Amino acid sequence: MDTEQRIRRYYELVDVGDVPALVELFDHEAVYCRPGYDPLVGRAELERFYRDERVIKQGRHTLTTTLVHEDGAAVHGTFEGTLHDGRSVFLRFADFFTFSESGTFRSRDTFFYAPLV
Repeated sequence: MDTEQRIRRYYELVDVGDVPALVELFDHEAVYCRPGYDPLVGRAELERFYRDERVIKQGRHTLTTTLVHEDGAAVHGTFEGTLHDGRSVFLRFADFFTFSESGTFRSRDTFFYAPLV
């Protein structure tokens, strides 16, 4: 699986809720930075986040742009879904990935388009 396929597979796995498979795409010591959370470090933290902390109940990512360059990638897209409290959400996001030598995700940084200033 090439890098872009791995990225697309990640979002597919998130959308169907396959936590064990999506966590396997990350390096053992991967770092995930997401607004509103302390950095998640390692597969165990990622699994805990996706099982217990993520405020999203269900939804679908649509990728509009994926740019891959050497050991990194930038992704832009939208997410539409439902939160655990029942609210509907539609938002734009950007993710930035870096990769280990084996091709797993070494890091991921997520940004949401939200009015703050």
